[in-house]
Amino acid sequence: MSTPPLASGHEGPHALRPLLDTVLEALDTGARARGGPLPAGGPEAVAARIRKAVGDVLPDRGDPHAVRTLVHAFAETAADPAHPLCAAHLHCPPLAVAAAADLAACALNPSMDSWDQAPGASELERLVAGALAREIHATGTPDALVTTGGTESNQLALLLAREAHGGSVRLVCGANAHHSLPRAAWLLGLPDPVVVPAPGGTLDPRALDDALTRLSGPLLVAATAGTTDAGLIDPLPEIAAHCAAHGARLHVDAAYGGGLLFSDRHRTRLTGLDAADTVTLDLHKLGWQPVAAGLLAVRDGRDLTALRQRADYLNADDDTDAGLPDLLGRSLRTTRRPDVLKIAVTLKTLGRGGLGALVDQVCAHARQFAALVDEHPAFELHAPPVISTVLFRPTDATDPTVAAVRRALLTDGSAVLGRARLDGRLWLKATLLNPATGPDDLAALLHLAAASRATLVEGHTPR
Repeated sequence: MSTPPLASGHEGPHALRPLLDTVLEALDTGARARGGPLPAGGPEAVAARIRKAVGDVLPDRGDPHAVRTLVHAFAETAADPAHPLCAAHLHCPPLAVAAAADLAACALNPSMDSWDQAPGASELERLVAGALAREIHATGTPDALVTTGGTESNQLALLLAREAHGGSVRLVCGANAHHSLPRAAWLLGLPDPVVVPAPGGTLDPRALDDALTRLSGPLLVAATAGTTDAGLIDPLPEIAAHCAAHGARLHVDAAYGGGLLFSDRHRTRLTGLDAADTVTLDLHKLGWQPVAAGLLAVRDGRDLTALRQRADYLNADDDTDAGLPDLLGRSLRTTRRPDVLKIAVTLKTLGRGGLGALVDQVCAHARQFAALVDEHPAFELHAPPVISTVLFRPTDATDPTVAAVRRALLTDGSAVLGRARLDGRLWLKATLLNPATGPDDLAALLHLAAASRATLVEGHTPR
């Protein structure tokens, strides 16, 4: 048996080209077979299709058509974030230029744990991380780490806070905080978090002040800029002022809302963000990157010294003294892929203006959809959107009916809506991250929700 061709090296591009044709064709045929934003039939039907396509996972003899077969099945059974009726989660459709750049990262396969595995990639990461850190913190000595997303970034933020305070810190967060924050406190062996009320979905600054007044010891306050349920932004300037008054460290989870920085129209909603010691930012949300593309920005780059580790085979002292960059302290992970390449290509290709325009588009789509909901007699709007998330529900429906409407749409594959519990009630959630969505798509999304509700409650589908 001849050796299968490799993805890089002199012959790599020649070996990849016909495979790319196969993959692109299978993506197309799979999407056509799916016919909508989600495969129809629900979990059991989808699982059966995958089992049929895969057959024997590890056969005695290989199948030369496996790429075509499995990519087709993968696309046919996917939830496609580029479909305008797929609007449930903070799951963006990636830009073609970013996906293309990611192919190069896959083919060359640098590992970002030592310079001799990623010579150019290490410098590219330094440049991009520094530039994005300065978008958040215009003064001081800002820096940033590339992460897999908000969960890793939030965990790192708690770790850095703990180390900055000599090994002990207590988390103070709103009831609206992302679940990864209390989970990180548990993983790091920190005390149980102090949870501050978040009436209406945002952290109450007065309640925060009361909590900081009665608490003692090192404290880390975590605020949110873009909640996962409704896209709400905590009152950052007031929170920052209370932290400064009480000597508490401040972290802002801006995994979702951080992308507003690219927009001249919307970046003022993040006023106060620069006061944070650490900030979480995800570019696989309002950055249109393939997963994963997260960052943790720090106001003071010296905080990152807490992550320094020594492994002679990766960053021996004499190599570092001789000028080889030390990458091991740039992550909690050892082997990690060069996610920075797709980010760099996107930033360079679109520029601030191009990214800002995409942010403005999806925010405008959310306002348009909210207006459609508000005008529709069969639906109730929770509130005008702050970013690109709209919460709504059928008028006078029970929570079980709201949940059933969503599941019915998922089962028939016609639309993908999320769910959120706010103000004691369950809401349908439309998270609009597709810049190509049009007015007809928004109207269709609402019509499908109305039709599903009518079928479940009244036993008929409206014309």
